[in-house]
Amino acid sequence: MRWTRGLKISVEMLLAHKLRTSLSLLGVAIGIATVSVMAAVGRGAEEKIAASIRGMGTNLISVSAGRSRIVAGRSRKTAVVTTLDRRDARAIREEAAGLVALVAPTQSKKMNVKFGAVSMSTNIVGATPEFLAVRNLSLADGEIFDELDDRAARRVAVIGQTLVREMFGEEDPIGRRIRIGRVPFRVAGTLAPAGVDMNGVDQDDQIVIPLRTALRRVFNIDHLGGIYIQVRSESLMDECAGLLAEILRERHRIRPGESADFTIQNQAELLRSQRATQGAMTALTLGAASLSLAVGGAGILAVMLMSVRERVREIGLRRAMGAREGDILFQFLLEAAILSLAGGLTGVLSGMLAILVMVRFLDFDAVLVPGVFALVFALSAVIGLLFGTIPATKAARLHPAVSLRAG
Repeated sequence: MRWTRGLKISVEMLLAHKLRTSLSLLGVAIGIATVSVMAAVGRGAEEKIAASIRGMGTNLISVSAGRSRIVAGRSRKTAVVTTLDRRDARAIREEAAGLVALVAPTQSKKMNVKFGAVSMSTNIVGATPEFLAVRNLSLADGEIFDELDDRAARRVAVIGQTLVREMFGEEDPIGRRIRIGRVPFRVAGTLAPAGVDMNGVDQDDQIVIPLRTALRRVFNIDHLGGIYIQVRSESLMDECAGLLAEILRERHRIRPGESADFTIQNQAELLRSQRATQGAMTALTLGAASLSLAVGGAGILAVMLMSVRERVREIGLRRAMGAREGDILFQFLLEAAILSLAGGLTGVLSGMLAILVMVRFLDFDAVLVPGVFALVFALSAVIGLLFGTIPATKAARLHPAVSLRAG
């Protein structure tokens, strides 16, 4: 009966002052919606970056010739180094066999490609057949060259979707002849759309050819630009990266303390760094957004203080009729809780709607996080109780005689 009666009185009192109640409820709703949306945007950004990193390959470690540094968020080489070669890739495959699943040595260069009267510049990648599997690339049509094609340095190519569209249009490229520089190649297959990787490389704007063909017939060099390694499991990546460094330092005769002539990029480290950075940004964003919740709580405090002032005689009358301090305290805390929970529910629903609109119509990478909605809804109840305690305590401590005289 106490809950039923208290709930009825609370609803009647809040509805008696609709404008004041609505403004207070709106303050809480805006705070809850803001926190929900910012959490969803932060999670969406985190998942997008993680997907971009994983999209480069599964359990991937890359070895680049020379030293690299990050410029504008992308890896850039500081100098051309010619010490990395196919023997290094073979040594990695043999000496780290227990940790490594696939090894794909590569060399690439921007070159002019021609088909008929159409000419364009694109990225030429010389690689072994394992390249597609290591980099999570797949064929849309045709076939990939095999080990025999690589050993025989055959002139076959697999082209990306940008070249399919720009050079061939509606024409089927399979079996057609293209010219890379001055060397003719037969198109054996086309790559499925892959987009831009996290280093800013458009994987649809490239041609993959056998590594030996690239080194001998197209680039006229004998060194590698990099080696991609797929580790057997994510838990082995740090161990594998350490072993790779030991193998290459020993092969390149690099003494302890000397700078290496290669750079190892561990996908696991990138993911950890990304998560730490994104976590800090999310915490900062949520902290700023939470200030609006404090504003909503201040609104509840103001409404409840005004309610206590207006209902002094009612409080005195109820005390004179036998109501205890706890009953009055309960009544006003219940009103504050109803106000904050109603604002919290409105904020959660508004936040969900805003996120759906952002994803569907504004192309935002926002992700609905059910746990966050549950948390902020519970937080709205805490805010109501926290900011309602002061006016509720003030009401409960009013002396009956003083309250009746004030009325």
